[in-house]
Amino acid sequence: MRNLFLFLFFITSSLVAQEQEKDSIKVNLSNPHATIYTHLYFLQSDSYEPKKAAKTILGFSEEKAIEKAIKIKKVLDGKGLYVDLNKVPTNNNFKDTIGYTSYYRYVIFPERMPEIYVEKIGDKWYYSSETVAKIDNLYKETFPWYIQKLQSIIPIAGHKEFLEIELWQFVGLLLLFVLSYIVFLISKKIAFFILQKIKYLVNKTTNLKVDAVLKKLAHPISLLFIVAIIDKVFPSLQFGLEINTWVFLALNIAKTVFWIYVFLKLVKVIMEIYSEFTERTHSRLDDQLVPIVNNFFTGLVIVLGIFKLLTLFGVNTTTILAGATIGGLAVALASQDTVKNLIGTLMIFLDKPFHIEDWIEAGEVVGTVEKVGFRSTSVRAADTSVYKIPNSKLSEIVINNKGLRLFRRYNTNLGLRYDTPPELIEAFVKGVREIVIAHPETRSDSYNVEFTGFGDSALLIMVNVYFKSLAWGVEQSSKHRLHIAIVKLAKELGVDFAFPSTTVTIEQFPEKNGLLPKYNTDKERIANSIEKVLAEFTNENPIESNN
Repeated sequence: MRNLFLFLFFITSSLVAQEQEKDSIKVNLSNPHATIYTHLYFLQSDSYEPKKAAKTILGFSEEKAIEKAIKIKKVLDGKGLYVDLNKVPTNNNFKDTIGYTSYYRYVIFPERMPEIYVEKIGDKWYYSSETVAKIDNLYKETFPWYIQKLQSIIPIAGHKEFLEIELWQFVGLLLLFVLSYIVFLISKKIAFFILQKIKYLVNKTTNLKVDAVLKKLAHPISLLFIVAIIDKVFPSLQFGLEINTWVFLALNIAKTVFWIYVFLKLVKVIMEIYSEFTERTHSRLDDQLVPIVNNFFTGLVIVLGIFKLLTLFGVNTTTILAGATIGGLAVALASQDTVKNLIGTLMIFLDKPFHIEDWIEAGEVVGTVEKVGFRSTSVRAADTSVYKIPNSKLSEIVINNKGLRLFRRYNTNLGLRYDTPPELIEAFVKGVREIVIAHPETRSDSYNVEFTGFGDSALLIMVNVYFKSLAWGVEQSSKHRLHIAIVKLAKELGVDFAFPSTTVTIEQFPEKNGLLPKYNTDKERIANSIEKVLAEFTNENPIESNN
């Protein structure tokens, strides 16, 4: 009997202690943490006192305030929004610095549920008037009217639990998956059709590569649509906060991954269309820009996607951005040359001082542009060696772009012997002019062939011509034909080319002939010689000469 009395006394004391401990927790609205804790604590099953929880609602009757407080809690639970009270500020004068610098307020979930927040009114913190005004609509969006209707017709057997989940919830989950799969198949075809129409309106051409990418792009778009449906319907199944938290975390991760995939494929589509456009342009520098832009946007999408994923796990992206800014500044200071080269690359693509395969002179480097990269430009010299010029240097030095010339100018001096008669000089100059005019690769309206002066060992004949072709190989073959024709002309006329020499004058001895060449200045012979050389020159096969 005594033991029974002691046992009852112990039980009674425990219950009284629990009640006293429960009563010791009072309503506290002094700061955001206290208000949110008061609201959530007094709506828990083991500490359920809705009247105290309703104290966080201002300006309503007790009954209406209780209804509002319960709806706020259900919306948070239904969306799987777990409130981490350790992160809620305890500052009585806390100011939200995200867009609300003039108000004392704290938004619990600024990304997923910005409508629900607390604000300071007087000396206390309450759920905001905006939250209270919108909570009915938020509740209806989270728990549509048909949920209550369906629950009213669920038989008693449907409320039996298996693994702490009611049978009707299992059935609802199965129907949700079946509906999602059917919608996925339909939406995938619709998305592909719409994407094709948009592509045709933008590009108005058929590209099999783009169509293949669009077909892959339709998959994540339809999956995003499915995620949106599950996000809308799943709270209606009324699983607990713990399950909802993990499910919505998984949905948000899947949504972020799908969006990353979508943007990566969009970048690929845009690059395919841009690549097709650059192929129709004459500049190959645009073609070189395609992989650079593709890598830049691909990296940008991945970085932003990672930042979004980090926010889902509660990581403060503001801190990361601040750290990244400081770290980026340190890296920039440590790698100034790399930054300069990147800026130089940007300047090259904006100014376009040359194009791929242009022959340029850049300082001491002379050659053909082969590739423009992030850091440097590759130039292949005439001896087939490759120069790597940093883009920062290339954007600052003087560039002589031979590839932008309208014609290739060729200037040389021909030296005739000093004892050449004036008649043959005139004939030689006339013959060279006729050769230039007859040459298929030279401009016949712009040339100069003149007797320009007296050199140390020769009479100087200037030959200044312009070749039509800008190709280096064609220019060399054109020079070859011109030179051969001039040599033949000199041979037919009997004109000798001079070379550096020293002339010694001696007295003529009897019966001794001088060493000077005998020139034939007969006019008819000269005319026939020029005509013969021109006929041979014009009858030559230019294709064979070029080869």
